[in-house]
Amino acid sequence: MVRRRALARCGLVLLSLWLCIHSVPISVEKAKDKPEVEQLEPPQSADTGLHYDRYLREVIEYLEKDPHFREKLKNANMDDIKQGKLSKELDFVQHNFRSKLDELKREEMNRLRLLIKAKHNLREGNGNTLDHQALLKQFEHLNHMNPHTFEVEDLDRLIQSATKDLENYDKEHHDEFKRYEMMKEHERRERLKTMSEEDRKKEEQHYEEMKKKHANHPKVNHPGSEDQLKEVWQESDGLDPEDFDPKTFFKMHDSNGDGFFDESELEALFTKELEKVYNPENEEDDMVEMEEERLRMREHVMNEVDTNKDRLVSMSEFIAATKKVEFHEKDEWGTLDQNPAYTEEELREYERQIANEEDDINAKTAELQKQREELERKQEELDTQKSGLKQAMEEMEKIKAQSLKAEAKQPRGPMAEAEPAPVVPGNAQPLPPGHQQQDVPVPGHS
Repeated sequence: MVRRRALARCGLVLLSLWLCIHSVPISVEKAKDKPEVEQLEPPQSADTGLHYDRYLREVIEYLEKDPHFREKLKNANMDDIKQGKLSKELDFVQHNFRSKLDELKREEMNRLRLLIKAKHNLREGNGNTLDHQALLKQFEHLNHMNPHTFEVEDLDRLIQSATKDLENYDKEHHDEFKRYEMMKEHERRERLKTMSEEDRKKEEQHYEEMKKKHANHPKVNHPGSEDQLKEVWQESDGLDPEDFDPKTFFKMHDSNGDGFFDESELEALFTKELEKVYNPENEEDDMVEMEEERLRMREHVMNEVDTNKDRLVSMSEFIAATKKVEFHEKDEWGTLDQNPAYTEEELREYERQIANEEDDINAKTAELQKQREELERKQEELDTQKSGLKQAMEEMEKIKAQSLKAEAKQPRGPMAEAEPAPVVPGNAQPLPPGHQQQDVPVPGHS
């Protein structure tokens, strides 16, 4: 399957061929009219794969709508773009477009702030140290010291960052593929360890059979060679190989008619060769490997044909390549099964890294388990305290209820008449309640 996204993964395509996005020229009369910002449409170009992809595409497409900048772009070469000469033309871009660029930059600044905040929270939650230098690299494609307006420095930084990042894309893809292959082999070997001796022998035999079956394929022509292109000419275009004409071939496969083979158009030429080796219905064929093979083929042709290193193949470059001696060579292309992505030593080092990571994970898991047990113990203590408090409250409520019940049994009518207090003769004061009167001797009486 042809990866349409590959078209835009080339930053230099975006930077040097903005003009090719809209092929209709602007007339002098239209250039005099001042366009309205409200009429601008969202960018429609493909995804570059960069973390600032949308910002890059929007800046490019809005700049391209400015007549002055568009005209300067026509006459700019790759060196002018890389050296920042084109960036200086930003000063002459119309005010409404500059205002839109200011808005785009503010939106990008807000996006980056949210991104960094999210990463900061994630790192803190995992207990990892925050790499501030890595976070600052998120801002390399703009001048973050001026967060409000889009200036010449912003355009220059955007061009330089996109050029550097996209030139490194292929290397990063190869590194990712190598890790994929090593992980696949590591997991296979780990599965073998869990098997019985008999099952392990069967699995090893099946594995070797699949490898031989995958390697048993028709000859793969060298990408960009005469045999390879003639095969496309015959099988895809339905033309006689004896009538092969490089100029006609180029025009037929320049699908967007811009006069260049971009990465996507080049990779489309390799489909017939890849189908000789890979079939998605076959157990032995890995489609991830097929895409890596496609990338290797495209890189080979670019290195051989793209003489000015702009990541595009012009017709003149293509015609010149067909006149080289190498174009007529009959060598077979060495596929991935003949060129392993890693060595045994690299695999052992990768497995050591995995083991170290597993040890770290196990240590963190043990620490988390310990913390969990401590929390559970504290929770039990808390539950015990809560249970005791609840029981005490219930006892208090019970006592209170009994007290209220006892009070309720007392008579609530007019108070009963009190028994008169005894009075001591010769004394008007009554005796205290319960005090018995005693006989007092009277003088003159016996």
